[in-house]
Amino acid sequence: MDVSNSMIGLWYFHLPNFILAIVMYTLLGRAMFGLIVDQDSKNFIWRFFCQLTDPFLKVFALVTPKATAPVVLWLFGFVWLFWIRVALLYFFLLFGLLPKAG
Repeated sequence: MDVSNSMIGLWYFHLPNFILAIVMYTLLGRAMFGLIVDQDSKNFIWRFFCQLTDPFLKVFALVTPKATAPVVLWLFGFVWLFWIRVALLYFFLLFGLLPKAG
């Protein structure tokens, strides 16, 4: 087994990508769940979504107009995270840090 091409050998790419994917899809879930749950709900799933995504939303709020509705900010955050993941992939491809096929 070639460790350099395994998941463990490429941890420097997979770990940040996985964390960004978790936050990205949690933001999408928050946007969908937010349509049926109040902002101040005591639902434990809603609170988990808020705790996980609020630090990222504070950063995205800096580059998003203040008049934006919260659900739109969550969706913008999803798009921002998608492009951050694409940039991460491009960075590693550019520097040849991903495995070659075959």
